[in-house]
Amino acid sequence: MSTGDTRRAVGAAGERLAAAHLRALGFTLIEANFRTRHGELDLVATDERHLVFCEVKSRVARGRGDGIDPLEAVDARKRRRLRLMAREWLLRRPDGRAHPPEIRFDAIGVTLDPAGGLVALEHVEGAF
Repeated sequence: MSTGDTRRAVGAAGERLAAAHLRALGFTLIEANFRTRHGELDLVATDERHLVFCEVKSRVARGRGDGIDPLEAVDARKRRRLRLMAREWLLRRPDGRAHPPEIRFDAIGVTLDPAGGLVALEHVEGAF
């Protein structure tokens, strides 16, 4: 398996876990992997009050204390791109329905063990 394939598999596993986490919190997932010219929105979810654009970052922990924090990858450049992607999503909504009154940007960091098992999941609501 190539490095790109491994990276995609880790990302997909993290997104599945993040989606399940959001559902457990009472959110309805309305979009996953929405492609825009600026990149890809990982998850878009909603509840009665919030429309949430969620960035998911996944990493594999290679050993104890390796210092991996997946959320460190959500830097200023990434946040700017996420806002552009959210704007594009809002403009391209096919159903035209009104969204909940509050728009929020969340980040979910997922750490997996080398076998793909969940080590940690950190959800930051209103991350930016």
